[in-house]
Amino acid sequence: MRHLRKGRKLGLKRGKRKAFLRTLAANLIMKGRIKTTEARAKALKPFVEKLITRGKKQTVASLRILMKKLPRQAAYKVHNEISARYNDRNGGYLRIVKQLAPRKHDASKMAVIEFV
Repeated sequence: MRHLRKGRKLGLKRGKRKAFLRTLAANLIMKGRIKTTEARAKALKPFVEKLITRGKKQTVASLRILMKKLPRQAAYKVHNEISARYNDRNGGYLRIVKQLAPRKHDASKMAVIEFV
């Protein structure tokens, strides 16, 4: 039974899921907003929000942790730009906007995830 288990599996094994979240997070950080499925957006939101909170500490250790979880350019952008933008905000850095029209070929619910 999965009582009190956190996180979403997204139909992927652990390694592929980690790589997938890393890629989605990097795209979101570099572009500012992405369109994806609702389930992927809900899985991505806590992952990125924890990274932004980590980046707000502005230490070398926090930068190294970001570089471990993100590609280099995205890690530097979180550490230098995005964390400074949300310095006075305690969480809630992202918003998920659900789209009305489902995806054509498989009718998946779509959403846009973006920075507040």
